[in-house]
Amino acid sequence: MEILQLPVLALQERIEQEMNENPLLEMQELDPALPDEPAERDDPDAPAEAEREMVVHDGNNNAEDFERLLDLNREFPDHFDDGPRRSLNRMEEESDRKHDAIANIVSRPESLHDYLSLQLHELDLEPELRRMAERIISSLDAQDGGYLKTSLEDLLPPDAAPQDLLLAQRALDIVQQLDPPGIAARNLRECLLLQLTPGMPYYEELKTLISGHLEDLRDNRLPAIERRTGYSIERIQEAWQQLRKLNPKPGARFNDVFVPSVTPDVTVELGDDGRYRVVLEDGRTPRLFISEYYRQRLANGTATAEEKEFIKRKINSAQWLIESIEQRRSTLTKVAQAIVDYQQAFLEEGPDSIVPLKMQQIADQVGVHVTTVSRAVDDKYIQTPRGILPLKRFFVGGTRSDDGEDVAWDRIRLKLQELVDKEDKHEPYSDDDLVRELRNHGMTVARRTVTKYRQRMGIPSSRQRRDWSHR
Repeated sequence: MEILQLPVLALQERIEQEMNENPLLEMQELDPALPDEPAERDDPDAPAEAEREMVVHDGNNNAEDFERLLDLNREFPDHFDDGPRRSLNRMEEESDRKHDAIANIVSRPESLHDYLSLQLHELDLEPELRRMAERIISSLDAQDGGYLKTSLEDLLPPDAAPQDLLLAQRALDIVQQLDPPGIAARNLRECLLLQLTPGMPYYEELKTLISGHLEDLRDNRLPAIERRTGYSIERIQEAWQQLRKLNPKPGARFNDVFVPSVTPDVTVELGDDGRYRVVLEDGRTPRLFISEYYRQRLANGTATAEEKEFIKRKINSAQWLIESIEQRRSTLTKVAQAIVDYQQAFLEEGPDSIVPLKMQQIADQVGVHVTTVSRAVDDKYIQTPRGILPLKRFFVGGTRSDDGEDVAWDRIRLKLQELVDKEDKHEPYSDDDLVRELRNHGMTVARRTVTKYRQRMGIPSSRQRRDWSHR
């Protein structure tokens, strides 16, 4: 179960770890100059093999254990074939590749602190003012959008004099004039006001809206703004369009977002018979076998008692890993194939055709426990005609339509988005209206469910979606 849960890259790391710790394990490395060998395809319809006991017994002076070891090459010839060893040249080439990879690592991008400090050093400031400005810059965090979350009083020592607070305010004014506009603001209102410049379109209207009507804009209460400001609905909407061009998080572009690369564990191929079949992407996983040297030590009787005890322990570990990897391949192939068979309509027609699927259904079909399915799909990805998707993507809940058909929640969410996109924005659907519209399409959903999914999808309420123009 531990090996089954590992995605392909983590499995390769685990193999490397075991290779470093177990001298009995050897691998046949694939030649990088040759194309990847295709992975063997397990027959998903074949009955699952029973797990073999992977324990070496301690009795009878280990005579049976050693006999078993000598017979392993006949039981599992693929695991014990003598493969090519890494030559000195191969190891040097591998070292060169690692060196090149390190040399080609992308340099660290410029941070928000570096960017602001460089601008600050170009200014002619008195030393105390510069130090205070540097302290303010050091307190900014790109993850918070570049806002000043700490009060100026907290940036000063406890015994600071009133003039020190005035100095801190001067320093803050200087930092707030740096690029990007809006940096070091203490709240959203100040951030947006700092980005306004005289002469820009709707300058006065923007000052008014930002200073006193941000909450009304958020809730789409344009008639209330119209009454209080005297601006027409059309003018408010035009100014609002300009406001949307401002950046509410000016420091966010300096925030390093780590996007891990995804390596699929399984690929789907369409056969000539129209059936989708899965192939495990483990062609670069090295083939493991037990060292010929240690087998010969046992065969010719030159091993000491301590060596035999050591070999016994390492044989257990090595065979456990080898058989666990093989069992992982078999289980993952069968589980992935069962999922693909069940969701073939999704692969052919797209997300609108996905059907409700539970892990227990796949477990029953494959003949394993549901926890085995859970570990098999955990953190695994599959290459499909619809792109690289997590295997968990295919497990979705659902409800029953009026005609008795099972409908996946994904289909309901797609229909919900379609209804909102096509609604009359002057009279948008309420959640009760959406319930009725979904029922008209054969989808019976409770109002609270519609509200929950609308909020999760980031769809505003009907009042917030309403267009007040041309009333």
